[in-house]
Amino acid sequence: MSPQLQQPADLILRGGTVIDGTGAPGFRAEVAIRGDRIVAVGALADAAARTELQVDGLIVAPGFIDVHTHDDLSCLAEPDTIAKISQGVTTVIVGNCGISAPFLSFDGPIDEPFNLLGHAAEFRYPRFRDYAAAVDAARPGTNIAALVGHSTLRLRCVADLGRRATAGEVAAMTALLEEALDEGALGLSSGLFYSTATAADRDEIRPLAHRVAAADGVYTAHIRDEYDDIIGALEEFFGSADDRTLPLVVSHHKCAGVRNWGRSRETLGMIDRVRTDRPVFMDCYPYVAGSTVLRRDLADGEIDVIVTWSTPHPEMAGRKLKTIAQEWGCTEGDAAERLSPGGATYFQMHEDDVRAIMRHEACMFGSDGLPRDPLPHPRLWGTFPRVLGHYARDAGLMPLEEAVRRMTGLSASTFGLADRGTIAPGMAADITVFDAARVADVATYPDPQRPSAGIAHVIVNGVVGWHSAAPAARNGRFVRRSRGGSGAA
Repeated sequence: MSPQLQQPADLILRGGTVIDGTGAPGFRAEVAIRGDRIVAVGALADAAARTELQVDGLIVAPGFIDVHTHDDLSCLAEPDTIAKISQGVTTVIVGNCGISAPFLSFDGPIDEPFNLLGHAAEFRYPRFRDYAAAVDAARPGTNIAALVGHSTLRLRCVADLGRRATAGEVAAMTALLEEALDEGALGLSSGLFYSTATAADRDEIRPLAHRVAAADGVYTAHIRDEYDDIIGALEEFFGSADDRTLPLVVSHHKCAGVRNWGRSRETLGMIDRVRTDRPVFMDCYPYVAGSTVLRRDLADGEIDVIVTWSTPHPEMAGRKLKTIAQEWGCTEGDAAERLSPGGATYFQMHEDDVRAIMRHEACMFGSDGLPRDPLPHPRLWGTFPRVLGHYARDAGLMPLEEAVRRMTGLSASTFGLADRGTIAPGMAADITVFDAARVADVATYPDPQRPSAGIAHVIVNGVVGWHSAAPAARNGRFVRRSRGGSGAA
């Protein structure tokens, strides 16, 4: 028996090339797992194991971390989480864009943006701990880690969402945020783009951001404007946190709208200047189209818009807004109003900007998919294989090791998941095994709910959860912030 293993392993992966999540070159090694931990990495020819997987010719990588999701409720309603585990994701971060499930309850219809998450009956988690317990009880296919949404706090604590919060209301929001941070929340997210938070300003955000910094958390933001005033919106975000040690993440960074194509040089230059004295990161998805609620101001007539759902006109899902407007004899903005509440996919970015943002060393990857959308954006099912296959392998945008680092090690360190994101003894046994020559996204805009190719095996907390293009056992759990000594659940 190998001196590295004094006891038999539960599982050994043999014959693969390890890309460990640090950005270092891949190397041939066996990986041994006992319980939910990696116990050895190296030459383990003599080591015994209860089960072995031959992974010759395949890449053995840390499980991918989807840093930007809206799976808050879908991971409970549909705990198999096929859209994520099928593309190699082992941990999803929920609570993005200021929208999170804990602390909310609805008796009737849900206003935007909370309707992106689910239905009224599903918001039943009055405390953060209740949500964490529900995740553990559901035992989803992937791990779940959570941010606290600023809009959620506002809806709970602010009497009039059309104005800035009072000092008393800020104190009430801070108390709920502190409670969640004490129970393992990763940090705070905001979405000043949405009507629930547009009245907030820097002075409302600063006390919340200060509390997150004290807890060694992270602050992510769907900034107020990703269009013409994107520089002003970035300045507002960076000025909303005085603590220079607080990691800031620009959510789904993009330069949206035809007039702003090419401005990524400007925005990335600004981000680099700010990064000289504070930790600033971003996430993005590898597509030129975004997806959110259907809004008149986004239907500018200059880009293609595909309606993904509509409450008053469900029959229009899958059709171009331009065609609907022509049939109705109105502008696209008017058509958007008539179709609302609804959702849409907006072809609003330029490929050159997408690539420039993806190449940046501080850019992580997040699907930003809407799992409750009847016709979801293909990013929900295809983000990570698209980065690995289309962009890293085929387009040569970055080395494979760097692509893996940005979806594993960088994400784990940024969000305070200290025991995940790399392949090494003592780390959580979240592992994705894939074929570097075959990995590819298959989901398309007309047919978006299709598992990707080339993902061979996915292991979650030591248990195989995806095997031979099919789901296996569910072994996800709620994962708490481990930066600052809180530890993972």
